[in-house]
Amino acid sequence: MEGMQNMDFSRTLVIGNTGAGKSWLAERLAEHQRATWVDLDTIHWLPGRYDAARERENAIALAQAQAQADTWVIEGIYGWLIEAIQARATALVWLRLDEAECLANLSQRGMRRGGTQPLQAKLIGWMRTYKTRTGSSSYAAHARIFNDFPGAKTCLDSRADVTGFIETLA
Repeated sequence: MEGMQNMDFSRTLVIGNTGAGKSWLAERLAEHQRATWVDLDTIHWLPGRYDAARERENAIALAQAQAQADTWVIEGIYGWLIEAIQARATALVWLRLDEAECLANLSQRGMRRGGTQPLQAKLIGWMRTYKTRTGSSSYAAHARIFNDFPGAKTCLDSRADVTGFIETLA
């Protein structure tokens, strides 16, 4: 985590697997930066739903509108949405926690936003495929986004790294 004190976090993207702690980190980073926190789940899914996605063009337009602000922390797993807004980002944080830590985080936080047991089970199944699935929400896609990102970036590999990151900002 060396050199993070000099990073410009005014417009930060946070990516990683389901359960990695993206929302937890983004909320605290946004508070520290006095920035807007945007969870891409609220853009990808229709309001109050985790089983009905918005139309792709509408989701991209909403993400791009959020990214026009001067300061923000935008987090999510959706690589296709990240790619649509990354040109405005000043920093990128990849939470690269292992599956066991993601599962522990999911179990600890419980269901969110009106989730159900079947949706929680589906979410856990989705989380478990992060390194093997293909598409823009996969480990491989996040690695590509991270490697290609031209700005300041850091990778956090454990819960301890994530909490240490926040402590260095305090």
